[in-house]
Amino acid sequence: MAALPVLALLLLAASAGPGAAGQKRKEMVLSEKVNQLMEWASKRSVIRMNGDKFRRLVKAPPRNYSVIVMFTALQAHRQCVVCKQADEEYQILANSWRYSSAFTNKIFFAMVDFDEGSDVFQMLNMNSAPTFINFPAKGKPKRGDTYELQVRGFAAEQLARWVADRTDVNIRVIRPPNYAGPLMLGLLLAVIGGLVYLRGSNLDFLYNKTGWASAALCFVLAMTSGQMWNHIRGPPYAHKNPHTGQVNYIHGSSQAQFVAETHIVLLFNGGVTLGMVLLHKAATSDMDVGKRKIMCIGGIGLVVVFFSWLLSVFRSKYHGYPYRYVFA
Repeated sequence: MAALPVLALLLLAASAGPGAAGQKRKEMVLSEKVNQLMEWASKRSVIRMNGDKFRRLVKAPPRNYSVIVMFTALQAHRQCVVCKQADEEYQILANSWRYSSAFTNKIFFAMVDFDEGSDVFQMLNMNSAPTFINFPAKGKPKRGDTYELQVRGFAAEQLARWVADRTDVNIRVIRPPNYAGPLMLGLLLAVIGGLVYLRGSNLDFLYNKTGWASAALCFVLAMTSGQMWNHIRGPPYAHKNPHTGQVNYIHGSSQAQFVAETHIVLLFNGGVTLGMVLLHKAATSDMDVGKRKIMCIGGIGLVVVFFSWLLSVFRSKYHGYPYRYVFA
């Protein structure tokens, strides 16, 4: 009878053995993954991955860490300007996290280039780049784990807010010092100071209405074209499909825009403004009738053409808008 407790203990150990061994093996695999990622992160803030590394370290369990992955196409022959711009901001974000005092092994930043991991693009059914996806520590990515690049832009600050929403990791973005702004301001002040010094006895140029009107007009055109929105949101310059090579300069939604789109709108607004100025000149100048007619025709032509193009841009962003002027 005394052998019965011993036999029970042996049976209990035998039944618990495989489960404990499996758990221990899982912990060892997880530890190896984390150590590998930490080693790579110590050398480069953004870890470059191919298909094998992605499947082993991001897709396959076990995993107790989140991975932010940028899917991109940086090779020169892809000619993806947006990818290069987004990569610069992504590097700033990853460096800000890597060199912060709060750095932990709970989140990593990685990159899959199309030419190095096309099988990953096919596996995830992706046909555009750049794309940012958060792979959470548990489960599969949900809808909110794909970054809305076209709406929010790819500025490092916007990416950091999205990362905080998805992972509860707050990253304080630290940008490298940029001396272009102070240098340009210093140069402008030097030019103004030089003009005042050279023409100290004659400051009539400060009362030149045409000069001030031109400066004000340039400022208004820049603001109405959406330059401030670009500064705040940091959208891509344009979008190029890495598979078809098609480049879109006009965003198809009314909720976002490209940088190139603001330049196009600025040009069109400038053309309409120039046409109105010519019409005003034709009506008020003292030139002969022939020149005034030519000026009038030119002004009408500029207004019609450029306003029609503006309306075309509006129609492409607000689908279903029924009206057009000259061009569809």
